Amino acid sequence: MSVPYSQMWTVASYVVRQKIAGRKRYPLVLMLEPLFRCNLACAGCGKIQYPAHILKRELTPEECFKAVDECGAPMVSIPGGEPLMHPEIGRIVEGLVARKKYIYLCTNALLLDEKMHLFRPSKYLTFSVHLDGQREHHDLSVCREGGYEIAFRNLRKAVERGFRVTTNTTLFDGADPKSVRAFFDEMMDLGVEGMMLSPGYSYDKAPDQQHFLGRARTRKLFRAILANRKPSWRFNQSFLFLEFLMGKRHYACTPWGMPTYNIFGWQKPCYLLQDGYTDSFRELLDSTEWQNYGTESGNPRCQNCMVHSGYEASAVNETFGSLRGFLDTVKATLFDRYEDPGAFALMEQISSEHSQSLVQIETKSLAGTRA
Repeated sequence: MSVPYSQMWTVASYVVRQKIAGRKRYPLVLMLEPLFRCNLACAGCGKIQYPAHILKRELTPEECFKAVDECGAPMVSIPGGEPLMHPEIGRIVEGLVARKKYIYLCTNALLLDEKMHLFRPSKYLTFSVHLDGQREHHDLSVCREGGYEIAFRNLRKAVERGFRVTTNTTLFDGADPKSVRAFFDEMMDLGVEGMMLSPGYSYDKAPDQQHFLGRARTRKLFRAILANRKPSWRFNQSFLFLEFLMGKRHYACTPWGMPTYNIFGWQKPCYLLQDGYTDSFRELLDSTEWQNYGTESGNPRCQNCMVHSGYEASAVNETFGSLRGFLDTVKATLFDRYEDPGAFALMEQISSEHSQSLVQIETKSLAGTRA
């Protein structure tokens, strides 16, 4: 199993309680950002483009605990920035484990070996390692040559020391599906618990605005990658969300399912958009004009978004919202090969386009050098 039964039961029972209580909006995962600073400067990231005085700020452990208790979600994702740069990240994680929250500590793993002594293996703690594919693609994505080697080595050490480890992969336009599938094989051979996938979202502040995926290309890419799966592949996320990425399902965005708390407060409306902040989680739920967000709203900033922070909670809600949703989830779990002959041809097409693009880039580079 890619997720322990205890975690599955905790999440399932929590969602069922929300349904019984008649709550239409409830949090599933708290996105807790204790800081924005990072030791990488990824071209597609909009979280590190703040002035220096903002990047120096960080949440205290007490502020983190207060937000987690106030939100009440059974799972906590700790992104950033790079959380391992927080001087009290060990204490923060220890406090959340004591609260029996299932934690996904998101890290680029460059500091993981150095900081691993701060943590103890636990069913409540997972290192979610950011790897955007095989070596060449990952290093290009994070704008650091050799980044993959360091992350891979430290990831392997975490697995060997008994920690739960998953990978977190963001795919942009130009990704080669053959390479991504080979990456899946490498991660499974390494022994990671499971893999998480999401298309990139076009942060306004991101330096690279050319390679974010539109919806049509997202479905095309993920169909090529996720159809005809190998039995060895394990994914640490909703199977219905993966079907959504493949274009097999339609969901409305439920941004309240993964609310964000950071140094500014509770972020409106979601992890990706910044339309103001509130002082409390209740105020976030009550004051945000949710009808103004999501694909159906007509908001141009939402039209191409298919990111997990907006849609995975929608998939989980469907699983427990009806008998059909539950049965669809069971079916997707048991019959997860998704045999699709057309997807093989699609994979070849996209991979060919990727190769041609690389040739063009190399040709332009060579021409520039000669000039």
